[in-house]
Amino acid sequence: MTGTRIAAYQLVEYLERLGVEVVFGLTGHTIIAMLDALGHSKVRYITTRHEQVAAHAADGYARASGKPGVLMTHLGPGLANAATGVANAALDSIPMVVIAGDVPSYYFGRHPHQEVNLHLDGDQYEIYRPFCKRVYRVDRAQDLPRIVERAFHLAQTGRPGPVLVDVPMDIFSADLPVGAFSQTPTPVTRPTIDPATAEHIAQALAEAERPVIYAGGGVLGARATAELAALAEALQVPVAHTLMGKGCLRDDHPLLLGMTGFWGTPIANDICREADLILAVGTRLAEANSSSWDPRFTFAIPPTRLIHIDIDPAEIGRNYPTELGVVADAKNALGMIVAAANEHKHPARNGLREKIKQGRAAFAANWAGQWNSNQYPLRPERILKEVRAALPEDGFLVTDVGWNKNGVAQQFPFTIPGTFITPSGLATMGFGPAAVLGVKVAQPQRAAIALVGDGAFGSNMSVVATAMEAEIPVVWVVMDNAAFGTIAGLEKAHYGWSFGCVFESEGKEYRVAYADVARACGAQGILIRAAEELGPALREALSSGIPTVLHVPMENAPTPTPGYWNINDIYRKGE
Repeated sequence: MTGTRIAAYQLVEYLERLGVEVVFGLTGHTIIAMLDALGHSKVRYITTRHEQVAAHAADGYARASGKPGVLMTHLGPGLANAATGVANAALDSIPMVVIAGDVPSYYFGRHPHQEVNLHLDGDQYEIYRPFCKRVYRVDRAQDLPRIVERAFHLAQTGRPGPVLVDVPMDIFSADLPVGAFSQTPTPVTRPTIDPATAEHIAQALAEAERPVIYAGGGVLGARATAELAALAEALQVPVAHTLMGKGCLRDDHPLLLGMTGFWGTPIANDICREADLILAVGTRLAEANSSSWDPRFTFAIPPTRLIHIDIDPAEIGRNYPTELGVVADAKNALGMIVAAANEHKHPARNGLREKIKQGRAAFAANWAGQWNSNQYPLRPERILKEVRAALPEDGFLVTDVGWNKNGVAQQFPFTIPGTFITPSGLATMGFGPAAVLGVKVAQPQRAAIALVGDGAFGSNMSVVATAMEAEIPVVWVVMDNAAFGTIAGLEKAHYGWSFGCVFESEGKEYRVAYADVARACGAQGILIRAAEELGPALREALSSGIPTVLHVPMENAPTPTPGYWNINDIYRKGE
């Protein structure tokens, strides 16, 4: 074919060839050309009522599908509204391509309608500079194909993350030669390690008296859970994990210690602190998981030796001195180490499995009674029990921040990798209610429940309308403690009250009628009035095929905190 065609139509056809199934976004005058092209394509377009919702939905889609999420936004307020969701994806290493409309290129510097332009001509893309892997502004129509190809390449290679493509609206409507989008991202073999390094690490683990493998989100992102289990079993090495690493081993695996850090488990913190060697894989050894890096609680490095494998060289040695840093893909690296480990003998490690079993059982005994509590408002542990019983083994649980994230990471068993989806690095309130939409779009045949607080759900209840419009049958379980509960608890502990953190009206506790809101959108809304109602309501919601909000009044009980967070040493009560 010869001649020219409008860029927007060629771009959407290119997205089809790349395997893009869905674009999440919100309209604006700068992207109407793209909307028209999407409306005539096989690519599904899901419009949301807020750009942050669209960004989180694209994030959830990427996590559940293994493909880049694609987000499309208007300029100015659209791009700014989406920033939190894109930053959340960046800090959790989630691949995303953001296509943003911009003012006509020939108006740069004249401050046209809605342009962010205070310090540099046409500088709206600078908003994303701190957290995107790369930001592109398309200055010429002929550059659009190359830039979009580079965006998809960069979003997925190395440490995954978001890439912004900022497109002046006149370029969407410009003519390009037919076939301009001919170059697709080059297949890339992810980095691995050499046999000598694999041998060195395997030998170090085999010879250590008290080794630990510490798994982060990079293990799950690389689909390396089978290799992790094989290495742990070959050398009988216990496995601890970060928040993002939950699911790296089945929760009933006898070598699994659990999560470390402030909201971790005592057995995981204790064995990591006493380890003589830690092999950390796919983790940045972040503050919450490392008990604010205080050697009294989780990691004592040194004297513990650290070998650190990560795809991002910037993370190696950032938070702890490292004996050996390895820049590699977690799956490739662990596979090489497993092959070497099979040639090594290891100490008997007598009593290790029993110690782990007893340690985990002792911690679980602290909430055993609450799992069956009939009190109302419900205990959060009872909510977890009912959700676990109702959710199929391969179903997804998407959390927000607060009790749902921390309690689930401690106390909720998963047996299939990747079924726990949570915001970690930015810990964004509002992630869960929106991300579950993308998860369900990515895996429509599998159940998807969002377990969220009332603070998160109440911040943007438009997710229900989006689910109805797009026919996405998700279930939201709203754990309603009439507060920003975790922060309310912190303030109560240090200052004796929870000013600014609880929901009140006329001096009384205030609860939104979330089930009524759902019904007003045409969805199902169910108010749970007794503990025994939750299980049947969950099963009905999952089988209904209709978006459903379960409003569950809950006691604001604190999550256990076996680790340490140094903010608790900073607060000072004054007069």
